[in-house]
Formats: sequence, C-alpha cells, structure tokens
Amino acid sequence: MKHIWLHTVRAYVRLGLYFYYKRIRVVRQAPIPKQAPIIFLSNHQNALVDALLIATTSTRFTYFLTRASVFKHPIVAKLLSSVQMLPVFRVRDGWQTIKNNHNTFDHCVALLGQNKTVSLFPEGNHNIKRTVRPLSKGFTRIVLDTLKAHPTLELKLVPVGLNYREGTRFPDAVTLMYGKAIEVRELLKTETNDQKASMLLKQNVQEALKTLTTHIAPEHYETHLEHLHEQQADFFYPEHLNASLASGGVTYTGPTYKRSFGMLRGVFKRLLIFNLWLPFLVWRYKVLPKIKEVEFIATFRFALAITLVPLWLLLVACIVGAVFGWAFGAWYLGASLALALVYVKM
Repeated sequence: MKHIWLHTVRAYVRLGLYFYYKRIRVVRQAPIPKQAPIIFLSNHQNALVDALLIATTSTRFTYFLTRASVFKHPIVAKLLSSVQMLPVFRVRDGWQTIKNNHNTFDHCVALLGQNKTVSLFPEGNHNIKRTVRPLSKGFTRIVLDTLKAHPTLELKLVPVGLNYREGTRFPDAVTLMYGKAIEVRELLKTETNDQKASMLLKQNVQEALKTLTTHIAPEHYETHLEHLHEQQADFFYPEHLNASLASGGVTYTGPTYKRSFGMLRGVFKRLLIFNLWLPFLVWRYKVLPKIKEVEFIATFRFALAITLVPLWLLLVACIVGAVFGWAFGAWYLGASLALALVYVKM
C-alpha cells in the first residue's frame, strides 16, 4: 500500500509541476544507479519546490531531510512522514532540539544500509541568490556514520544543481542538472581522520555544485549579475552562464531570454484569472501578504495550484453540469485545463 501511495503522490505532483512550469529540463551527466545507496545533494533556492522537483525527476524514491518546524502540526507531520520526509532540527529551532537529529541521522544510516536513497540540502538553508553557499557538515556526518556502520557499502553522492529561470514568477522554467556520482569509498580510501574526511567531502561536493548551477562569486555578485541581466542571459542554461563567469562575467554568448508581454498572452492571463477568480483572490490577498521570505513564494503558489485550484474547477464543473447537463460540465473542465496549459506553455 505504501508503494502505491508513493507512486500516486509522485504522479500527481509530477502532473502539477507540468502545469506549473513552462519547461522542466533534466540533464544527467551519467545514469543514476538504480540499486546503489545514494545521497542526493542539491543547492537550495526555493523551499519545498526544490525537493518536489528532485523527487519527481531523480528516478528513485528518496527520503528527504526537511526542516523540523513544518512537522509541528500532527496531521501535517503524519502526511509528510507518509511521503518519506524526515525532520531535521536547526540551531534556530533551539539548541536543545539539536540532539533530536541523532535519531534522524541514525535512520538515514539504516536506510542507506538497505540501498535506499536520501536527499538533503547541504547549504543548510534556502536563498534565491545564484551562488553556491558554504556547506554545513551535517551531510558528512551521515556519510561517515554510514561507512562506519557498513564498511563495504558502495555509497555514492550525486550532486544536483537547481537552476530557475526567474525563481519567483509564474510561469517559470527550471533546469535540474544531475552530476556524476562521487564514489565515497574511493574518495576517502586514504583518509582516516574524520575531520579531514569531512572537509574533503564538503570540498568535492561544493565544487561539483558550482559546475551544475549558476555560481556567481559573492565578492562580484551584484556586478556580474547586473552584466548578465543587461545581456538578457538565460539562467535556464547554467553551463553557458558558468562559461561566461569563468571568463570574467562580462561577455555572455549563450541563449538569451526576455519575458514576453504580448497581447495574446495578456488575453490568456485575464481569461485564466477570470476563471480562477476565487483561488486568485485567496492567493493575492490571503496567502501572498503572509509570505515573509521570497523563497517561499513558489512553494505556496504551487501548493495552492495543486489543492484549491482543482477543487474549485471540480466544484464549478459540477455546478455547470447540474444546471446545463454533465456534457457541458465535462467540456468546462476540459476547456479550463486547456486554458491553463496553453497559458503556461506559450
């Protein structure tokens, strides 16, 4: 039953992401092993949406380490646990809560020992900036504890680069770049000191992430970002952006992008808002004003899109069907979905 539930949830979320994003591009530098124990390590820009994109494109069912604060409500905690999310506590949650991570880390070690997969964001927090931040050592503890518990385990680390074209706008586009797997035992074969091994792991993962997502060095961030925007650089293609940044960030020769504000697109947008007037009002005046961090905008908008919007469309379809006949109700539902898809993809 759990397997069926996970397949159902993943299929529904994947469908929702297809309607939400103009394009989801997945690049794999090497095939992702189907049986080996894997830790996916990704940069973190857009809160829960980051995890959903990895969950639906990684080809493996994975356990996610998720900020413990979202587990406070018992019903939410049960739902998150049913889709393989594990709580991880941070210093801001209180020093006394950090010890609770021992159970989560031990659970991860056990899962990896069974050739399962675990996903986490080693930067330790989210930030919309286009730079790879310093990595925390939490993931290295899981790696080293796993090797101690399972000395012969062929543990692999797969770095993942998330690259949003705009990040907070709708519709958006995103590229996920899966890097080549890092063979942990091979990397650490001559290193016996835990502290040095941890530093080596962090260094290799961070360098890999810098090649998989647009990495603008903090000391030149504003200047280089301004140059890239002036040249209408398309952040959907990090490989071109990093090539430009490697040469100084002044000249960009890759694909360009300029947001379209054409008349036809405007017509479709107004039709979509008119059709979804209640979800739109809830989003604009109830949800959006309460979002204090821009990194949560895409997550809450997507959550609304896969919960309230379908319920609203089904309700209106039922009303139309009851008044004008069920054929008209089915036509309305189909036309509404087509309208949303055309607007997102155009």
